[in-house]
Amino acid sequence: MVTATRARASLLIFDGDCAFCTTAVGWMRRLLPVMPDASPYQWTDLPAYGLTEADARSRVWLVDSAGRRHGGAAAVSTMLRHQPAPGLRFLGWLGSVPPWSWAAEAGYRVVARNRHRLPGGTPACRMKAAE
Repeated sequence: MVTATRARASLLIFDGDCAFCTTAVGWMRRLLPVMPDASPYQWTDLPAYGLTEADARSRVWLVDSAGRRHGGAAAVSTMLRHQPAPGLRFLGWLGSVPPWSWAAEAGYRVVARNRHRLPGGTPACRMKAAE
């Protein structure tokens, strides 16, 4: 189990039961030069990071070394802003300012709602309708 008492490094918390999410984290590990540790929420002490299971089921979370939580598109944007490549940092910045941040969050929600239909997705990836 991953707990907040580990060294205060950034942690990406994702749905480990979702094949698409697990595939996406693997893809990011291969492509991003600077990648935080990643842990399925099912193996993470969520209260230690200020999250509930409902929070973790609804979106990906990046908890930075200062304990700040970034969810959904903001998590991706934050990771991109910490990359060495200027183009990736610019995309991360763009995804953090309106109106681009609104578009990024809308896109994130579409992907999250349809993750079971995406490459690598399975029926286990389907989110509950109430989410």
